[in-house]
Amino acid sequence: MIKYILPFLLLLIIACGQEPGKTLSAHEIVDRAIDSCGGKLYRKSTIGFEFRDRTYEMENVSNKRVLKRITTSDSAVIVDIKKTDSFQRLINNRPANLADSLARKYGNSVNSVHYFAYLPYGLNDAAVNKKLLGETKIGDNKYYKMQVSFDKQGGGDDFEDVYIYWFNKETFKPDYLAYEFHVDGGGMRFREAYNERVVNGIRFVDYNNFKPKEEVALSTLDSLFKTGNLELLSKIELKNIRVTRDSYN
Repeated sequence: MIKYILPFLLLLIIACGQEPGKTLSAHEIVDRAIDSCGGKLYRKSTIGFEFRDRTYEMENVSNKRVLKRITTSDSAVIVDIKKTDSFQRLINNRPANLADSLARKYGNSVNSVHYFAYLPYGLNDAAVNKKLLGETKIGDNKYYKMQVSFDKQGGGDDFEDVYIYWFNKETFKPDYLAYEFHVDGGGMRFREAYNERVVNGIRFVDYNNFKPKEEVALSTLDSLFKTGNLELLSKIELKNIRVTRDSYN
């Protein structure tokens, strides 16, 4: 009887993906994180929200992301459009001529807001390099601690920036992140997610945005957060979030 039961149990374990002692890779952790926060819906939805008096929209056109930022004043409507390999500004529906340096600056600004709004979506892009740093605990929860860097090819103008994410071991959601940037004098930030809500199947959060009080290693920011040694710099709040299914999906 045992010779029949053991093969059945082995098949059951494999089918459920619960191999005893199995260590998840960085890629597998990100896969689960994306699935827990929206999964395929990111690629099948048009998303809009307001952030600091501007409107942001993401569309999927021919399986490519089109990112928009809309600024409205009494005299003009400015629409900034960022695609994978191009940037365009429209002022009252007319193309504006911009120096390459300005186009790059505006494009990076548009991309940055969208990047943080949809995390962890995007962390499996081809130019992303992921390295599992280990496990840690923040508050009552255990986390996978992961470093993310970017290839020069396809990594954008900020490819030298380095990120660290803390993925909840139970939910796989990224509850915390930190990053080191080099533009505008450079610096470090640590973000704590709060106000989680799910809109039409996709998770969104706001952030408490901290900075270290002195120069430290990026990997130590979680320890400084736990001891209250980070300075609250700002709050990142998304408003009027809208998610609609693309009609062709």
